[in-house]
Amino acid sequence: MTVLLLPLGGYGLARMGVAPEGTPIVLGLLSAIAGFLVLPSLCEERVPFRHSSSHLTAHTLTGERSVDLNRITTVRLLTTFSYGSAYRTVLVRDAHGVRLGITTERSRRKLRRAIEKADAKDVRGAFKPRVSRAAQAHLGLAPRRGLVVHTVLSLLFVTVSGSLYVAAVLRLGGQ
Repeated sequence: MTVLLLPLGGYGLARMGVAPEGTPIVLGLLSAIAGFLVLPSLCEERVPFRHSSSHLTAHTLTGERSVDLNRITTVRLLTTFSYGSAYRTVLVRDAHGVRLGITTERSRRKLRRAIEKADAKDVRGAFKPRVSRAAQAHLGLAPRRGLVVHTVLSLLFVTVSGSLYVAAVLRLGGQ
């Protein structure tokens, strides 16, 4: 959030006369690039990665992360767009608060088995992960039509929020 709110700080500095009037526009463009391109990839897995029966460990841009597959709390799908293609990352969070973005087929299979195992358990107190419909569809646990709705909504969200952000930055920079 700090990166995306940086243009507001630039606006304040421009109003005080400390920085030039175009500062919010420059900061806004840099923040948009950082916010929409770099920040989502901070927790995505990179090779090499390790799998065990109860953990999924991978290197990310911010270091090594290990998710406990027996204590998964949430699973959701993040869809980004570039050059006419949709890129999908499954975001997994465990009970320890560790978040890992899964991008490889091998990791998706491991996660799918962990979710199926958790759903099969009918033990009180056992961890039942909350899995979004889009993540279920992407992992092959639900019909694929939920993925189409998710993709369309993701595209609309990215274009509308990006347009509003750019309009706000241009408005602040023009005053």
